[in-house]
Amino acid sequence: MAGRLAVIGSGLMGSGIAQVSAQAGWQVTMRDVDDASLGRGMSAIKDSLSRFAAKGRIAADDVEAVLARITPTTDLDAAAEADVVVEAIFEKVEAKHEVFKALDKICKADAVLGTNTSAIPITQIAAVTARPESVVGIHFFSPVPMMKLVELVRGYQTSDATLAAARDYAEGVGKTCVEVKRDVAGFVSNRLFSALLGEAIQLVESGVVSAEDLDTVMKLGFGHAMGPLATLDLTGLDVMLNAMGNIHRDTGDAKFFPPELLQRMVTAGDLGRKTGRGFYQH
Repeated sequence: MAGRLAVIGSGLMGSGIAQVSAQAGWQVTMRDVDDASLGRGMSAIKDSLSRFAAKGRIAADDVEAVLARITPTTDLDAAAEADVVVEAIFEKVEAKHEVFKALDKICKADAVLGTNTSAIPITQIAAVTARPESVVGIHFFSPVPMMKLVELVRGYQTSDATLAAARDYAEGVGKTCVEVKRDVAGFVSNRLFSALLGEAIQLVESGVVSAEDLDTVMKLGFGHAMGPLATLDLTGLDVMLNAMGNIHRDTGDAKFFPPELLQRMVTAGDLGRKTGRGFYQH
């Protein structure tokens, strides 16, 4: 059953989460730190809905109706009435701690406090609140309107009721859920992808294969819909660098150490589609 949702962050992930939730009937508050960011997020949602309408996946009349269910704001206090909160800011634990300390004071007692983190342990985020039992990982995949999977991640103290409510929400917006029973850094998806990606980048860096041919190997040889380096360009090299760094710090496992080429590209500002250049030109 749809209710009130607060999405913290209006970037690629936050705007996508807001869109699919509004399409499912939720009243959505989308919060970011400034009006310019919110404007970009709302524009991305409108463009996405318009593409769906052009392809006949939704009725043309539904575009404005969905947009009307999303309220952009710079005020975090607007999350006060939310039944479910999904934090979707960048992968820095200090920034997430700041948000969750504030949400702990703002949100109603029975609210589900979700985080879309892809790599930071939920227990680490929940520890800054007085209600760690209410904090859960709700990890969507990019692009959110197209990808069906959500990882539901238990923190050390996440309650069964919180997990069940998170599942009801995610399944209600059309997603298929898998439960990650222990919040190891990277969970399941990014644990696997980071290991694969590290090897893929090293093969390209050492001149063994081009980025295009490596992606072709994974698509035609292993049935991937998109190669790992094209996927990296879509999600953002900086996002993955942070994720791999978090996993490596938590595990100490050398296979998760970010490759030198990835570090250099991020330093140079080649972050993928959002900057026009990554492993491919965009």
